[in-house]
Amino acid sequence: MFSPCLRLFKQISYTRACIRLLSNTNKMASEESAVAKEEMHAFMTRCMEKVGTRPEHARALSDLLVAADYRGHYSHGLNRLDMYVKDIQTKMCVSDKEPEIVKETVATAYVDGNNLLGPVVGKFCIDVAIKKAKEAGIGWVSAKGSNHFGIAGWYAMRAMEQGLIGMAFTNTSPLMVPTRAKEPILGTNPIACAAPANNGDSFVLDMATTAVALGKLELNERKGLDIPLGWGCDSSGKAKCSMLSFIFKAPHPKQKINTFIAGGYKGYGLSMMVEVFCGILAGGAFANNIRKWKTTDREANLGQCFVAIDPSAFAPGFTDRISQLNTTLRNLDPAEGETDVLVPGDPERKHMAECDKLGGILYHPNQIKYANDLAKELGVEPLKAL
Repeated sequence: MFSPCLRLFKQISYTRACIRLLSNTNKMASEESAVAKEEMHAFMTRCMEKVGTRPEHARALSDLLVAADYRGHYSHGLNRLDMYVKDIQTKMCVSDKEPEIVKETVATAYVDGNNLLGPVVGKFCIDVAIKKAKEAGIGWVSAKGSNHFGIAGWYAMRAMEQGLIGMAFTNTSPLMVPTRAKEPILGTNPIACAAPANNGDSFVLDMATTAVALGKLELNERKGLDIPLGWGCDSSGKAKCSMLSFIFKAPHPKQKINTFIAGGYKGYGLSMMVEVFCGILAGGAFANNIRKWKTTDREANLGQCFVAIDPSAFAPGFTDRISQLNTTLRNLDPAEGETDVLVPGDPERKHMAECDKLGGILYHPNQIKYANDLAKELGVEPLKAL
């Protein structure tokens, strides 16, 4: 007779735990702090310069990291700063060289990144692609000897801002489990494409070819959140538990994600395509030849690809048609339970508008603590919130 009572007691306890968890989550959200973009940029720059990064390289990195957070891609902004700091501290990345063109034609270039910070290599490459696109209608640049380059969309948008279609790709450490396999071989291998429309509107696609970008798992861990079902799998290829199992199972052991689930066979195929454009075309490391994530036993030697296309080399009225397509999609009737239909780039626009209203970028308390712990470790001025 006591068993049903015991079960009821456990259910009540779990429900209370759930309520406390949600309450704490809401409380933490209300404690978020806004940081001015200029302050965050200056903070990141002084952290990088403190460990010996060239000022112009530090600024290029900060440009990208701030842009990532401003657009709402927190996984690839401040969240990544300590990784870049350690890359310079441990000499796994250098800052005393510049990228160089090894081979080129009127429309192509093959670049050696010389083991510099990824954003330094990427900025150089997309600018070369932009120059060639303006001269030849298209610029295609592949690079070896690079490192983690942040959000791929930043490079595609750099071309878009000059009226061009921009694309960017990179291979990464082996984290994706191919369809029907249980061993990670390919990377998250992101794809970005940006195209201009009228009146500042645009199409901006920036996606991992896995179910989710690795940084989102890391960010969840930093915020103390669980890993949703479908994001990761264990070494047998079995999916990890969901958020509901986190709430209703107490105590909950700290989770560790060993591998990734591919985005189905389509994500697997797209990841291979990126690898063809990057490591294989550029002669860099590829697939499981790339060092494991966050190991420093050897240079990363990532392969990357940057493309710029001049729409004026094709049919006239390109931006008009992009605007028409965007409008058609946004005017669709939303599915039940949804408020509107978005096109790639709309969530980021909404986030940037919110930041502009606040006068800064909102950060979780744990992110602010992480930044100031890093500042203390490096002996630099801490981050100042608004």
